[in-house]
Amino acid sequence: MPNWGDVLGEIVRLRDSLGQQSRSALDSIRRKYLKELHAHTGRNIIAYYSGFLSKPDIEQSEINDEDKNGFMMAVHRLDRKKGLDLILHTPGGSIAATESIVNYLQKMFGKDMRALVPQIAMSAGTMIACSCREILMTKHSNLGPIDPHLRGVPAQGVIQEFRRAFREIKKDPTKVSIWTPIISQYRPTFLSQCENAIDWSAAFVRTQLEDVMFAGNSDAKAKARKIVRSLSDYRSNKTHSRHIHFDECSKIGLNVVAVEADSTLQDLLLTVHHCYMHSLMNTPSFKMIENHLGTAFVKQQLQIPSP
Repeated sequence: MPNWGDVLGEIVRLRDSLGQQSRSALDSIRRKYLKELHAHTGRNIIAYYSGFLSKPDIEQSEINDEDKNGFMMAVHRLDRKKGLDLILHTPGGSIAATESIVNYLQKMFGKDMRALVPQIAMSAGTMIACSCREILMTKHSNLGPIDPHLRGVPAQGVIQEFRRAFREIKKDPTKVSIWTPIISQYRPTFLSQCENAIDWSAAFVRTQLEDVMFAGNSDAKAKARKIVRSLSDYRSNKTHSRHIHFDECSKIGLNVVAVEADSTLQDLLLTVHHCYMHSLMNTPSFKMIENHLGTAFVKQQLQIPSP
């Protein structure tokens, strides 16, 4: 399997031998391995990559409504009868955008979608993965909790804080002075927004699990409820950034498949992943949506020349 350094060496050699720019060499090698992955699986491939690891300050690197344009471009001219393998690498993003993107992809491919997670698919990325019939993970890849955040604040944390304030003030009214400056930071209706976001996230994932991943199973509802409880348990998960790896994903009931069971698939998937990491680290790109035909939707940082 070409490792990180091997892929970089291949990119450099191609650039030097053909006199290409680094970006052209990156594109050529990345698309070469995407085609090889498609040839191995016989399925459509769309890679959805965010550069959040190397460019953490770009808000648009999260899942948003603009991404649907990229998916529409990537789906165009694909043979939809071959299903979809969706490679996910994302920190998450908007619940509304996630729901809309999933709705679109399912209209195109029905329930014949697999999520491939070579490293990280957090939050709304986990929600997309749960909307597929199975999730392929490596030993080092992970999903994450699905508890929503509003304005950068955990919705369940806000509700727990309100409940704690209520209990403490009821027990000791003098604590009003302590809690007033804390609670006053929240705008009117914010508590309701948090409750709605929690319900929305849980309901969406539960429905997807029942209708897609566990379609036809007599215990689909029970399985879905257990998984949603685990993925949205704020107290148990401690933090929204908690990494949930293969063994735990399997334990809570998700239909996960070990990529390592197919050594060729493992080699190709991780090589593709290395290619995207090099592309995101060594170009202004911060988001890439690309299919195995080489059709790509790429978002880049605006480059402002120094005076």
